[in-house]
Amino acid sequence: MAVDRVSFALRPGETLGIVGESGSGKSTLARMLVGLLQPSAGAVALDGETLDLGRSGDRRRLQRRVQMVFQDPASAMNPRKTVGASVEAPMIGLKGWDAARRKARVAELFTRVGLAPGHAGRHPHEFSGGQLQRIGVARALAAEPAIVVLDEPVSALDVSVQAQVLALLRELRDGSGLSLVFVSHDLAVVEALCDRVMVMRRGRVVEEGACRTVLAAPREEYTCELVDAARRLAA
Repeated sequence: MAVDRVSFALRPGETLGIVGESGSGKSTLARMLVGLLQPSAGAVALDGETLDLGRSGDRRRLQRRVQMVFQDPASAMNPRKTVGASVEAPMIGLKGWDAARRKARVAELFTRVGLAPGHAGRHPHEFSGGQLQRIGVARALAAEPAIVVLDEPVSALDVSVQAQVLALLRELRDGSGLSLVFVSHDLAVVEALCDRVMVMRRGRVVEEGACRTVLAAPREEYTCELVDAARRLAA
C-alpha cells in the first residue's frame, strides 16, 4: 500500500499508536521508519537531520537509533541459531562490541524481558509465542536504540500473553525514556499503551491526536467506524 503525504514527529519517551484497517498503509510506514523501505518522495529525519536512506551510512545511523519488533518474531530469527545469537547480531553489526560485552548484554536483556539468561542457548522452536515476542523485544533493544517500532506485536498472542507483553513494553518505556511507535488494528490495545494515535486510511492520515481524546470522541467518520467496530467486538 502506498503512503501519501504522511508527516509526523515523535517526541522522546512518547508512545505513538498507528491504527487503520488492513491495507491502510500502516505497516508500509513502519518499514520506512526503520529503513526497510525507501520512500520514493519525502524523507525521514532523525534528531532534526534529514537522512538519505539510499546511502548505507545514513541507513546504519537510522538502524542504530531505530529498531523494529515484528508481528512474527520467529521470522526475524534464524532457526538454526540460538536465540542468544539472534539477539547478539545487532551488537556485532551496529556496535562492533567484543564477545564478552555481547554476552553480558544478552544476559542483561533476557533478565529485563523476564527470561532466564540461560535461555539464550536455546533455539526458537523451544519457546512459546509469548516468549519469542519477549526475545524479539530483547533483540530490538540490543543496539540501545532511542526508538522501537512495533508492527502488530501482540496480534498473534492470546489475551493473557498480550497483557504480559504490553506490561513489559510499558515498563521498558517508563524505565528508560524509550520512544515507541506501535502499529495495530486493535484499538483497545492502542488505548492501553499509547499517548497519541494516528489513524490511517488508504495511505493517508485522516485523524491524529491524544489517544484517549480521539478514541472517546472521534471527529472523522472513518475513525467513528473503527471505534464502533471495536466496541461491538468487545461487547
